[in-house]
Amino acid sequence: MHELTSTSLDTVSTDEPQGAAPTPFDPPARPAHRTPGDFGEGVLGRATKSIYWYIVLTALLVLTSLPTIALTFLLDASAANVPFFALAAVPLGPALSAGLYTVRARYTDEDLAPARAFWRGYRLNWADVLRLWVPALVVLGITGFTLANGEVAGIGAAYRIVLVLISVVVAAWAMHALAIATFFSFRTRDVARLAVYYLGATKRTTFGVLALLLIAVTGLMFLGEWSLALIGVWVWFWYQNAKPAFSDIYDRFTAAPDA
Repeated sequence: MHELTSTSLDTVSTDEPQGAAPTPFDPPARPAHRTPGDFGEGVLGRATKSIYWYIVLTALLVLTSLPTIALTFLLDASAANVPFFALAAVPLGPALSAGLYTVRARYTDEDLAPARAFWRGYRLNWADVLRLWVPALVVLGITGFTLANGEVAGIGAAYRIVLVLISVVVAAWAMHALAIATFFSFRTRDVARLAVYYLGATKRTTFGVLALLLIAVTGLMFLGEWSLALIGVWVWFWYQNAKPAFSDIYDRFTAAPDA
């Protein structure tokens, strides 16, 4: 991993003492003197601000996922359309990346409006994310199509199990890779290697990602399009789940701030 380049993480202003070394994923210390009447202060104020952030985040996630939503509605749920469902999921990658970026900004830059954070994250990361997201969707499209047509093609049970395992691993890898590419400007091949490494190095995070994917699929099956109302909260859980890996990558693979 010595070939990894340094990151281009944005400088995060904090109120920490100079001797402390917070990562860009830790919230800054709250100032000792705060005006009770300020927006976001007090129990009700903080609750109102959080609700506002996640309403805006959810709306933006839905907006940037409209191509996926539209294509999904137009396609029949048939085995022949599995590759097209994978193609329809392409816009989800940059959208989810921007959502992660916005969730971090919720904690590290309270003065930044959620819409500004979202579009900034989208603009900075869409190309890097797609270089990892699209190959994963290609693999998932192939395995999904093969599984959907397994009976017609005479594929055995053992081979199907292997394809399911491949799909699960690729899905978890894609989520790790997307998350890493959101906050670190490593080369694409290095992000891919890190995503493979953290599949096993942070097993709790990997199982958490798989649980979130299962929740997402279950929600779509039972709630349909209404499940999109929870996508902002879903991304928040994803960020919290992945934060230990983010901090580990920052500590181990990036240059020191004063280097």
